[in-house]
Amino acid sequence: MRIVVGITGSSGAVYAREFLRKCEGDKYLVVSKWGKVLLKEELGLSDKDLLPYVKKQFSDDDLTAPLASGSNAFDAFVILPCSTSTLGKIASGIGDTLITRTAQVSLKERFKLVLCIRETPLSTVTLQQCTELSKSGAVIMPISSPMYFVPKSVDEFVSAFVDKVLGVLDMRSSKGWRSQELE
Repeated sequence: MRIVVGITGSSGAVYAREFLRKCEGDKYLVVSKWGKVLLKEELGLSDKDLLPYVKKQFSDDDLTAPLASGSNAFDAFVILPCSTSTLGKIASGIGDTLITRTAQVSLKERFKLVLCIRETPLSTVTLQQCTELSKSGAVIMPISSPMYFVPKSVDEFVSAFVDKVLGVLDMRSSKGWRSQELE
């Protein structure tokens, strides 16, 4: 699979790193200006530290990158974490960065778009934008890990959410509530 991963400036860099580690296939990375700050502040990493997990990185200010054209197909675009500012731009049709333009491409070409929102509480405006994007085909995934398996560590908590994202991409089946009873 060909997966594009966007990292924006909403808290939750650990989820992005774990997703890049666990996701198989060809991954293409775009990190916003504030996403770079987030990586540094939360994990002590630069975007270059993520290069071992991706096939190629593109600059968020490069609107001539191949991801900006619908003629270059990909299987999914996952923005993790997705700031509400990024979500608002996407919902408003603003494609002023490679991340927001790639989201526009995803919507118009009907490529899978997964927006992992990491903010709480959500304003009414943001909820309305989520609704409109969902109607347009985007998958809205607030970063909220399942608790029914009783995680014993933060790493398990993070991994459980990443597994849910991989499941949405049909790349992994995560354990469900009492799933052993279905076997």
